[in-house]
Amino acid sequence: MKREIYLEEKPLQEALEGYLTFLRGLGTLDPGRAEKLPVKDACGRVTAAPVFADVSHPHFHASAMDGFAVAARRTFGATEQEPFQLKVGEEALPVDTGDLLPEGCDAVIMIEDTHEWKPGFIEITAAVFPYQNVRVMGEDVVATEMILPANHLIRPVDVGAMLAGGVGTVQVHPRPRVGIIPTGTEVVEPGSVLKPGDIVEFNSAVFSEMVKEWGGVPVRYAIVPDDFAVLREAVLRAGAECDVIILNAGASAGREDYTAAVVRDCGSLHTHGVAIKPGKPVVLGEVGGKPFLGIPGYPVSAVLNMELFVRPVILAKQGRVALEREKTTALLSRRVVSPAGVEEFVRVKLGKIGDIIVAMPLGRGAGRLLTLVRADGILRVPRFSEGLEAGSQVPVELLRNRREIEDTIVVIGSHDLALDIIANFLRIQFPESSLSSAHVGSLGGLLALKRGEAHAAGTHLLDPETGEYNISYVQKYLDGVPVVLVNLSHREQGFIVAPGNPKEIRDFQDLGRDGVRFVNRQRGAGTRVLLDFNLQRLGMDAKQVTGYQREEYTHLAVAAAVAGGTADVGLGIRAAAVALGLDFLPVAEERYDLCVLRDYWEGMVGARLRAVLGDDNFREAVLARGGYDLRDCGRVLYEQG
Repeated sequence: MKREIYLEEKPLQEALEGYLTFLRGLGTLDPGRAEKLPVKDACGRVTAAPVFADVSHPHFHASAMDGFAVAARRTFGATEQEPFQLKVGEEALPVDTGDLLPEGCDAVIMIEDTHEWKPGFIEITAAVFPYQNVRVMGEDVVATEMILPANHLIRPVDVGAMLAGGVGTVQVHPRPRVGIIPTGTEVVEPGSVLKPGDIVEFNSAVFSEMVKEWGGVPVRYAIVPDDFAVLREAVLRAGAECDVIILNAGASAGREDYTAAVVRDCGSLHTHGVAIKPGKPVVLGEVGGKPFLGIPGYPVSAVLNMELFVRPVILAKQGRVALEREKTTALLSRRVVSPAGVEEFVRVKLGKIGDIIVAMPLGRGAGRLLTLVRADGILRVPRFSEGLEAGSQVPVELLRNRREIEDTIVVIGSHDLALDIIANFLRIQFPESSLSSAHVGSLGGLLALKRGEAHAAGTHLLDPETGEYNISYVQKYLDGVPVVLVNLSHREQGFIVAPGNPKEIRDFQDLGRDGVRFVNRQRGAGTRVLLDFNLQRLGMDAKQVTGYQREEYTHLAVAAAVAGGTADVGLGIRAAAVALGLDFLPVAEERYDLCVLRDYWEGMVGARLRAVLGDDNFREAVLARGGYDLRDCGRVLYEQG
């Protein structure tokens, strides 16, 4: 097969509107023949025609209260000074809420407005007007009245309204069948025994749940290898059996990327390449008069393309439109640099600090699935802006409920595995609350506190002159800012190496040997400060350390680099080495503290943190990770301001 290249890089709105117009011209977005369903089974479906009431509701005059039905004219003139007496069973008939109004009666006196005068008689002290406390026939629904319009998503209350109106069945649009074809010679089913080079196929499971959420019926086909003829056969089969076709992976311009060629061969290609990041190499077309969408394989690109292109198609097939998500304005915590010419979608964590919502950008790789799990919102970087500056006010599309965001404790600074454990126990003890952590290094965390962008900062900065941790840095960078230093743990720092320590790393001097590849932490990280302190102590130049410029933002990322064989050694905590089955050579015990703004420590944020840090189950979970000492956990070690 001839290698395919991008045909174009259309702007997003032009590509989407043009594709939907193209499909409408083919008639392929028409919902299809309506289905008749029992009303009780129709919730979540979309009406294919207006629904009219067959009967009125209520279909008789009914009592709206417990009391006595009367002819209103017989009560006129009753006052507290001149009460009327009515004979029960003749002039006042007992009724309960919902009862048929007896013949000759046109009002109901509430039982609490009467009292027994003598056996068989009640006394009233006020008149009632005609149809007071009565539900008149058709008060809710009148026969022939329209209950629901066409193209209406049926809700639980709509089911009740239709049944009340005597409607037993309803015409609904069919659920579009969406064929999902995972592709890739290297892709294997979940649960397979993995060999080097194997990739677990999970995108189709994500797609299937998204399709269900949008009202479609997912049809997942078997994995297809990167073979043009086999792909062509799979696409034609899906086109014959489904209403929408999704081919996942192979949408780019690589040697085995056949998606554009397949759709051109089987149908017609409308678009190949949209000016977005991630998700640029999307393929849009039709096969057999049915929408065809080629979705990139990287999970972040894939999910974004599903949202941007597949969702509008599935909704349109049901007579629905894609509504925009709720938005908020947030303060951007750090600069976002974006390539010119593409509209970039950046996942962000959100938290409310005082009266300001702060947005913290997450990792931006198209393959980083966990950024989708952790994201609270989506920040769109305009196509020709080349990025957004730190401190700017930006619009963010919300992926979580606003109340959840407002109940989020924001911790920015150094990474520690115990922060994830805090987040878990915070959810257990306070289900309405959550913890958001962004890993920018200890110094970055203190500066974020100074700017008012976090409730707390994780820090483990060594003062080379005193051997003390954190206090001198707080005094220097947060001068005049009221804060408290609360200990989270004492933890072991050391060399993370492959099992058996094949490079025979013993001390910092070994990092300068030929053939030793190091993986570093980012500038401003406490671990980086510890490294630089020891290199300086030994009179070593950083240039002697191969890999000094390679930076990772978490201890687990450092351990993963060693486990993956791209580095021989990294400096990190024992817990990260234990987590990935690596060896560990301790070099120091350090103190890891949470620096918390005083106002928050004395408020609800502090109360919740104290509850978690004092929980025996939390402490047990941290100690189980290895390399932690919690002798000072929860203690305030320093106060300022």
